[in-house]
Amino acid sequence: MAQSTSEKLVIIGNGMAPGRMLEELFEKAPGRYEVTIFNAEPRVNYDRIMLSPVLSGEKEYADIVIHDDAWYAANGVTLHKGAKVAQIDRTACTVTSENGITASYDKLVIATGSSPFIIPVPGHQLPGVLAYRDLDDVEKMLTGSRGGGRAIVIGAGLLGLEAAYGLKRQGMEVTVIHLMPTIMERQLDPAAAYLLEKALTERGIEIVTKANTKRILGETKVEGIELEDGRIIEGSMVVMAVGIRPASGLAKEAGIAVNRGIVVDDGMMTSDAAVYALGECAEHRGTCYGLVAPLYESARVLADRLAGGDAEYHGSVTNTKLKVTGINLFSAGDFADGEGREEIVLRDATAGVYKRLVLRENRIIGAVLYGETSDGSWFFDLMKRGADITAMRETLIFGQAYQGGSPLDPTAAVAALPDDAEICGCNGVCKGKIVATITGKGLTSLDEVRAHTKASASCGSCTGLVEQVMSLTLGEAYNPAAVQPMCNCTELGHDDVRRLIKAKGLKTIPAVMQELEWKTSCGCAKCRPALNYYLVCDWPDEYADDYQSRFINERVHANIQKDGTYSVVPRMWGGVTNSGELRAIADVVDKFEIPMVKVTGGQRIDLLGIEKEDLPAVWADLGKAGFVSGQAYAKGLRTVKTCVGSDWCRFGTQDSTGLGIRIEKFMWGSWTPAKLKMAVSGCPRNCAEATCKDIGVICVDSGFEIHFAGAAGLDIKGTEVLGLVRTEDEALEHIVALTQMYREQARYLERIYKWAKRVGLEEIRRQIMDDAGRRKAFFDRFVFSQKFAQVDPWSERVSGKDKHEFRPMATVGFSQAAE
Repeated sequence: MAQSTSEKLVIIGNGMAPGRMLEELFEKAPGRYEVTIFNAEPRVNYDRIMLSPVLSGEKEYADIVIHDDAWYAANGVTLHKGAKVAQIDRTACTVTSENGITASYDKLVIATGSSPFIIPVPGHQLPGVLAYRDLDDVEKMLTGSRGGGRAIVIGAGLLGLEAAYGLKRQGMEVTVIHLMPTIMERQLDPAAAYLLEKALTERGIEIVTKANTKRILGETKVEGIELEDGRIIEGSMVVMAVGIRPASGLAKEAGIAVNRGIVVDDGMMTSDAAVYALGECAEHRGTCYGLVAPLYESARVLADRLAGGDAEYHGSVTNTKLKVTGINLFSAGDFADGEGREEIVLRDATAGVYKRLVLRENRIIGAVLYGETSDGSWFFDLMKRGADITAMRETLIFGQAYQGGSPLDPTAAVAALPDDAEICGCNGVCKGKIVATITGKGLTSLDEVRAHTKASASCGSCTGLVEQVMSLTLGEAYNPAAVQPMCNCTELGHDDVRRLIKAKGLKTIPAVMQELEWKTSCGCAKCRPALNYYLVCDWPDEYADDYQSRFINERVHANIQKDGTYSVVPRMWGGVTNSGELRAIADVVDKFEIPMVKVTGGQRIDLLGIEKEDLPAVWADLGKAGFVSGQAYAKGLRTVKTCVGSDWCRFGTQDSTGLGIRIEKFMWGSWTPAKLKMAVSGCPRNCAEATCKDIGVICVDSGFEIHFAGAAGLDIKGTEVLGLVRTEDEALEHIVALTQMYREQARYLERIYKWAKRVGLEEIRRQIMDDAGRRKAFFDRFVFSQKFAQVDPWSERVSGKDKHEFRPMATVGFSQAAE
């Protein structure tokens, strides 16, 4: 048997830096290495930049996964989770974990990251004293926040303030104590620090500066802290965010050269030629980096070296952004006062804007932007390149759009950026990478660009720049409709609105409009129905459906026709009826002289030509026969079409009629982003046309094949296969979970097939078919919402609800005058 010629590459650590290095390596030298990773954490690689949104409730763990299990499998990577490395044997070229796993290497990458610094004051070992570095820390904070109380954050740097914001969003009172006179003193000058402190205070976060911790109070758990000046602050949680130290102990024990971090050369090689170091544990030219952009830059160099190249890393210039919703802040370079320096400052007190550029010899060496940061990337690029700004000196502070004194089109401004200009600081993505990926892979949407380059995939502050690069690259072929604002009332898109409704706990339309800074007093016909749906979906037990925010068909629970009359479609479960129901329909047709009775494509009977004022009476008579609204007017479940299945058809493999009725009775009444049509066919002959529905089932001998994302309207599209399940119960669970995923993630009026294309078929299959826990959570949330959804709107209106809607204006006016 032939032996593998692949070299053995072992990586200690599974953070963002080694993850990016592997992506680059697999592109440059596919198949060259047999890769083994030891990860101390019991999980896959995730985006640590996004821990703050997870803590604040704006994202979940699943949203920040970078490489899932399928990625490691597809690339032949052996990942040992929960396997902290105990020893490196450089003589035997092996690595051994604490749980006894040993792997040999030809080349070794140490990427152990950093450890949080815990101030050794009395009480620092009490339960309730937490660090803030990884997902485990976030989970501990989330658990601790459920009881309320006060959290005390020590340290007002980036992590400390993001932790404070997240804990405040989780319902805790928060006090931040900071040793220095101003917050974020390493990144901000006093003026910007003042504005930031003011903004945080307005959000209910208490800031105490010039405060030194003397001890942490409590006997068996945290009860508060005492400051050096004698002040006592009571609290049930203490979060230390005062700095990090490179985790270099493992390398030091192995005899590798260590200073503050693991010493590396310009090729990221340590003092051992077979061993490299990467990430926060590495020290390059005397500097240890804690931000992701320089780690990604060095990761690219290491990937090139491992692929046989000779790339060199010469260090990085870094910039800073704060991930607190509603606060825009950018800082880069050296902004301290000094001889030979001059500054340009712009202040707009009303708008809360502060901009300061520090110049030396007509070159930017530092920048601080608060309130309006869109030009941060441009200033940063000028600074990195050492560009002479003499020609634009007078208009420089106003940004790229006004360089040289004449306004530029935003796309033209982006066109002026060089290919190596950084667009996405979180993920270290330059303009040239985005352009090359768009053209090379034929990308046309922002979601595709995010998936393939990671630009704009983290904090999202660079989204506008990425879109401008797309517009520049694609020209008229770029259609940004999916990322445009919901309407003219707001700058926010549907996804941001949905995210912020949950994150901020907004439970009424006025609350959404106030907190998200709507530009109109009451919204419009575009945003109000969307907001109403999002609130119905997110807070089913708390939000009262606002029927005035629905379109006319949903408002009156019937379909308006071109002559102003309405059509009524009673629900027939699975398309099955009986003589009693048919007689009741016939009687209603005769009584109200309904001019048209038609069988629909969804196996229902449609009564057309009913006057609006007659609707409640029509519903009352149909209700006596047991009918409920078929919701043929709704952005919700309309019909479940069925064939006769195994009970009658000689080809039927399962009871398709029974399953269709079961699904419809289980799911009726649920509002969805757009109309939802289903079908169940009893065999692959597909008489119920399940393969062009939003969700369909094809019954086969071995069970139930679930399909989704079909279309048979303006777009014609066959379904995609979700997967095969064995039993009816499993089929119901998977269909309901899929529907709930769609309900929670789709944009208003976005059909399932469009949502699936945007999200990705494999991602949907992963969440519904492969992740049993997530599927069960979706299912449970749908079941909970149905407690409040399965109320027949026809019977409600018959009993008198919204009766003014169905009374002619003349009658309404007469009645009011009489009163």
